[in-house]
Amino acid sequence: MTCAACSARVQRSLEHAPGVLQANVNLMTHSASVRYQPERTSPHDLMHVVQQAGYGAELPSPDLTVEQELDLEDRDQAREARRLRLRVAVSLVGAVLAMLLSMPLMEPRHHAAADPFMRLMMWLGTPVRDLLPGLFSLSPDVLRWALLAVSVPVVGWAGQHFYRRAWAAARHRGADMNTLIAVGTGAAFLFSLAATIAPGSFTRRGLPADVYYEAGVWIVALVLLGNYLEARARYRTGASIRRLAGLRPDTATVLRRGTESVVPLAAVLPGDELIIRPGQRIPVDGAVVEGVSLVDESMLTGEPMPVTRGPGGALVGGTLNGSGTLRMRALRVGRDTVLSSILRLVRDAQSAKAPIQRLADRISAIFVPTIMALALLTFVGWWQLGPEPRALNAMVSAVSVLIIACPCAMGLAVPTAVLVATGRGAELGVLIRGGEALERAGQVDTVVLDKTGTITEGRPSLLGIQVTGPLDESTLLGLAASLERRSEHPLGAAIVALAEQRRLPFGEASGVEALPGIGVRGTVDGHTVAIGNRRLLEQLKLPVPVDSGTRGTVVHVVVDGQLTGILDIADPIKPGSAPAIATLRAAGIRVVMLSGDRHQVAQRVGTEVGVDQVIAEMLPEEKVAEVRRLQQAGRTVAMAGDGINDAPALAQADVGIAMGSGTDVAMDTGAITLVRGDLSGIGTAIRLSRATMRIIRQNLFWALAYNSIGIPVAAGALIPWLGWRPSPALAAAAMALSSVSVVANSLRLRSAVGGKPLAAGR
Repeated sequence: MTCAACSARVQRSLEHAPGVLQANVNLMTHSASVRYQPERTSPHDLMHVVQQAGYGAELPSPDLTVEQELDLEDRDQAREARRLRLRVAVSLVGAVLAMLLSMPLMEPRHHAAADPFMRLMMWLGTPVRDLLPGLFSLSPDVLRWALLAVSVPVVGWAGQHFYRRAWAAARHRGADMNTLIAVGTGAAFLFSLAATIAPGSFTRRGLPADVYYEAGVWIVALVLLGNYLEARARYRTGASIRRLAGLRPDTATVLRRGTESVVPLAAVLPGDELIIRPGQRIPVDGAVVEGVSLVDESMLTGEPMPVTRGPGGALVGGTLNGSGTLRMRALRVGRDTVLSSILRLVRDAQSAKAPIQRLADRISAIFVPTIMALALLTFVGWWQLGPEPRALNAMVSAVSVLIIACPCAMGLAVPTAVLVATGRGAELGVLIRGGEALERAGQVDTVVLDKTGTITEGRPSLLGIQVTGPLDESTLLGLAASLERRSEHPLGAAIVALAEQRRLPFGEASGVEALPGIGVRGTVDGHTVAIGNRRLLEQLKLPVPVDSGTRGTVVHVVVDGQLTGILDIADPIKPGSAPAIATLRAAGIRVVMLSGDRHQVAQRVGTEVGVDQVIAEMLPEEKVAEVRRLQQAGRTVAMAGDGINDAPALAQADVGIAMGSGTDVAMDTGAITLVRGDLSGIGTAIRLSRATMRIIRQNLFWALAYNSIGIPVAAGALIPWLGWRPSPALAAAAMALSSVSVVANSLRLRSAVGGKPLAAGR
């Protein structure tokens, strides 16, 4: 695919295929993402649909990791860059030779004297005449045949893909950028060929036998140069994801049968033992078997201080080992590692389209046919109404219209910005699932936050135990910990941690049932045990005691139908929560905290971090209702939670934000994942969204403005006032520049949002 018209035609073909529910075709990544009904079609059928539209397609290998896919893409892009560089060199040499050979033929072209390109060539003619006097003594016939000889390698070899692709599009009843270039340069070449072979046919009709070989050659050279510069710039748009992929080493030291050997990373299997020496990057996800070292996990957590990892400690591929030697067991390799999951999420996001892309797609779908019609009208208008020589004026104007029109700039306006922005977000620890989430984040005016694991650490500590029944404290704690070992709630982890610290025995728990928003219940060693908040006591019709001196969350323990103990559990607030919330509020964004915890604890946390509103003792369905109420009030809501109990509210929100922590990245929950688990990532996502949308609007504006101004000028709109229109070669230079400028503007996002405050407004 070479332009927006190409991607639009492929997308239409896929969308109209039987069994296809949704198709997204991305010009930047040269990929299609398709949702389909497997009983009606298959990936191979979809490949055939693309091929029937006139394009090549292949399925990605399911065995390749994202890093391997990137390596293949890099090799393909390097091969394409070498091919383009050679063709650019040949065409530029041909263009310079054509310009020199055309100079003796320039003087009769008085009708073109106002064109800057022609004026430059005639101005250069004087020194060239002094240097090469023999050139100007050659007859026009000899010069025309020499120009034909120079043009054939450029048009027939360097620019052959323009004509081949245009013919393929025509065979499938389509048209794209290649059609415009092929028709424009083909018309100039065929006109010149006729003037070369039979100049008398022109002179007998009062027409000069002018040739425009140099225009066609320069058009091919400049378009190829633009393609080469665009390809290099497009490679830079993927620099962020390549930096992430580069965090993983190519090899690993494996310990097998007591012998160390260095093997390619792809040869590492789950269960293998690896040796990680000081200063080496950890190749895969796993756990420490032997040794203690400081590990730099800043690429994942954003924390500059390294963490100590000893036996049993989790290791993440891509992190950096410090001064100690570690022996680790590989647990997740290849596509299953955290780094691969992050890379896969970024790649998927880069292939998805932002809603604003629909505007560009609608314009692109009709762009090339419209330009073809305008070029035909231009030709007819100059042929019928223009001054002499009308045929030449008509041809030059029509060719200029075809060449100056640029569907590429329109097609690249949105996907380049989305690609760079999602890569930049990944560098900053903000994983954005697609263009829609990227666009919506900048419109957020209300942020709803869960408390546990979002504002707080999510790793609470058991501060005190109040015994209210016949059991002693150790027995009470042992029963509670035995039940909570089967639960995944952070509060339960605090109970289990204290029991382990006191070396209490654990009983066998059975019939464990989670009570969302309430607690957990089950049977431990023959005792019926239930643990939860005040709603649990209300459900069991037990009296709710008055809180006395508790500092955190109150958890009630009911054994055999009797309230036996009250546990005081506090969850420390994350250091970055209060500054992040202050930043959001300073930008005019309302911050609401929703919590299933009791009012007293939730209000204390809310006051400490400075939210606008605290709503406590909420069940998951009540959180959904509150998000919906805010939306019905006209608010654009982002919901941040841990991706477990908050999943319904995350799905209801306009932008769901999942908090990632360590190796447990909740990637499948929200539209945005904060890998580092830091609320400052919300402000980063909003800033990045606003910067991206600003760049996209600039790209679309300049793409539309360029074509809106350039096409009438190429058609001759300025001739009545200035007596000038651009030559086809000058039009080609402008067209190439427009595409490169759009990509270059998008590349500014590579340094976006770093260290900048979140401004008020959208």
